Amino acid sequence: SPDEGWQVYTSAQAPDGKCLCTAVIPVQGSCARDLRSLQLRQLMEKVQNVSQSMEVLDLRTFRDLQYVRNTESLLRGLEGRIRTAAEGQRALSARGFQELKEKMRELLPLLPVLEQYRADAKLVGHLREEVRNLSALLLHIQEEMGAYDYEELQQRVLLLEARLHACLQKLGCGKLTGVSNPITVRASGSRFGSWMTDTMTPSADSRVWYMDGYYKGCRVLEFRTLSDFVSGQNFVQHLLPHPWAGTGHVVFNGSLYYNKFQSNLVVRYHFRSRSVLVQRSLPGAGFNNTFPYSWGGFSDIDFMVDESGLWAVYASIQNAGNIVLSRLDPRSLQVLRSWDTAYPKRSAGEAFIICGVLYVTNSHLAGAKIYFAYSTNTSSYEYTDIPFHNQYSHISMLDYNPRERVLYTWNNGHQVLYNVTLFHLVSTAGEL
Repeated sequence: SPDEGWQVYTSAQAPDGKCLCTAVIPVQGSCARDLRSLQLRQLMEKVQNVSQSMEVLDLRTFRDLQYVRNTESLLRGLEGRIRTAAEGQRALSARGFQELKEKMRELLPLLPVLEQYRADAKLVGHLREEVRNLSALLLHIQEEMGAYDYEELQQRVLLLEARLHACLQKLGCGKLTGVSNPITVRASGSRFGSWMTDTMTPSADSRVWYMDGYYKGCRVLEFRTLSDFVSGQNFVQHLLPHPWAGTGHVVFNGSLYYNKFQSNLVVRYHFRSRSVLVQRSLPGAGFNNTFPYSWGGFSDIDFMVDESGLWAVYASIQNAGNIVLSRLDPRSLQVLRSWDTAYPKRSAGEAFIICGVLYVTNSHLAGAKIYFAYSTNTSSYEYTDIPFHNQYSHISMLDYNPRERVLYTWNNGHQVLYNVTLFHLVSTAGEL
């Protein structure tokens, strides 16, 4: 349905009599617009906000209670002095009166604490009302979901997600015909860097990894969600045992793949174990700004992931500095097969791969376009003219994520996304 984002352009008859139509798959699945999914996301956000408010309230109440306890003895002493003064007002000397004033002054900081207690009481009332609203919303969603128990519903969701993933894997491959306008997610860090999500994990895993700078860096920040990344909160830090070079890193199936600084060693770092699982030399690959992209930045070796797996883009003296595209075994980092594209790497602005086709931009500056495409299926290339809006005028990282079908970009200190348009032919028999 066009309402779900599908676009049907042309239809024709194949030689064998089958009907063929050219279609563009939607940028996002229609499930993302489902009402219940939206309600559940809103509910999760509200629960998170309430939980954070409760944590703040608990911390503040504990701190203020400690302060009140510390002033309890002072209050009792002052009470005795006031009682003595009231019983014998004539016996109260000037010195005694001054001491009484000093004790009263010591209690002045207690006033804002008591004011805070009054404000917290209002907050507790607000939270009570919010919890009541959340309970009603949960009941409403439960009624909408009907008689399914949780396990049955979970199995149905997992089955649907598997079918959807299989469908997207089949429909996701096609020829790149367009790139959307940029979507700026955040402005942070230096001029050069990289950011990414895992290209292979289930959709429930929305962690974001962030690596600022293009050489000698060892610090990788892992954010829990994209929202946390935008706000700069809820992250853990990984310290790599070897510094990186360039910005062509990728996260694939729980591991970070990167080029070790001042070498042609490629490294696989596993996030869960916080250890290097394997490192291996990339035969003949230039390094240390021998064959970088046009912007430099030690970008000699660029990792990429598409629908079929892990790739590396680099150049060597043996192939005269032209881009070499190699398919890698993600476990051992061995080269499975290589293609010489005949495109000079130093003339390329950046590159990314979709469905086994390497796309190259002609510049990293304003006015760039996707100029060159090399197909590993046919070992052939063509020149293209696909507009690419370089909003901040200096791209130092460009990678395709096949799970989300978007381009991740680091553009002059801005973290940016682009949606892509892919063309493919679908027959009535369901064959591509």
